[in-house]
Amino acid sequence: MAKLTLFFIALSFAFYTSCTAVAKQPSSIDFIKSSCRVTRYPALCVQSLSAYASEIKESDRQLAQTALTVSVSRARSAASFVAKMTSVKGIKGREYQAVKDCIENMGDTVDRLGQSVKEVGHMGRAVGEGFVWHMNNVKTWVSAALTDEDTCLDGFSGRSMNGNVKTTIRRKITHVAQITSNALALVNRFASRHQAASVTEKP
Repeated sequence: MAKLTLFFIALSFAFYTSCTAVAKQPSSIDFIKSSCRVTRYPALCVQSLSAYASEIKESDRQLAQTALTVSVSRARSAASFVAKMTSVKGIKGREYQAVKDCIENMGDTVDRLGQSVKEVGHMGRAVGEGFVWHMNNVKTWVSAALTDEDTCLDGFSGRSMNGNVKTTIRRKITHVAQITSNALALVNRFASRHQAASVTEKP
């Protein structure tokens, strides 16, 4: 009887611990969902960031940095994919050139997004003009990355490019562009909330 009682106590404790852990997670998920409403692609935003809820918690800065990190990862993957398309059998001359240009564009995208991640990481407790300077750098690089992605997509416009190469690359790059757009929106959100908090804290 004593063993049975101990078993139920242990089971109850395990259930309580599990429920407590689950209770903590939704607040982070809710924070991500709420934050993602400012983006152009909220469903994609939630889907791409939910796995990092335990790291993000309810930090605007960590959310922005994670969104940028995810964007770098997706851009690097897309760049690798595009590079392989140069060896596709039967690729046309104009398609080949568009792929080569896209490889360069995506390389720039990866570099600029990587710089933005490092910049957010260097911000620390920066305030006032220091914060604005760092944030302007981040916004400039992410906006430039979006331009690079759009330039890649533009290279595959026109009826003469209606092939599998165009379709597959456009699908990949469009996904990266949406992820990057969401990251920029979350960076802007972080900036505005930080500045609003700074004004509130002033005596």
